[in-house]
Amino acid sequence: MKSVFNLSLALIVAATLGACASSSPDVIQRGDAQRMSVVEDAVVLSVRTVTVDGSQSGIGATVGGVVGAIGGYGASGVQREGQILGVLAGVAGAAAGNAIERFSTREEAVEILLQLKGGERRAIVQAKAAEVLVPGDAVILVTNGGKVRVTKAPK
Repeated sequence: MKSVFNLSLALIVAATLGACASSSPDVIQRGDAQRMSVVEDAVVLSVRTVTVDGSQSGIGATVGGVVGAIGGYGASGVQREGQILGVLAGVAGAAAGNAIERFSTREEAVEILLQLKGGERRAIVQAKAAEVLVPGDAVILVTNGGKVRVTKAPK
């Protein structure tokens, strides 16, 4: 029983650490450091708050299912009844774990509508940053490996 507890604890820790990943424009991923990026000038047309839906990687469902099954199986002294309770609790735990993962990885963000110097318009969604953007701000778009972040232009 102790090894099952340790496995469950390891899965919960893995799910928690996976939920800590950041998409903030203030946090640069290690792989993006010391790489050349393309920079474009633009002006902010509008900014609105949006919510980025959480992820459903399956880790939450797996952890919830394992914990539910173990708890359900151990809740009954009768083997057949314990097996049935284990399966039902495992299904309920998987659904709960999936919902917890999705909710815990939701993120408040902003959708920024921009006008590039050449007249083209772009819309970019990024996590809220320490820097507040408002319509009329001169900004730069920093593109690296398909990822784009918006930040105020240097004065």
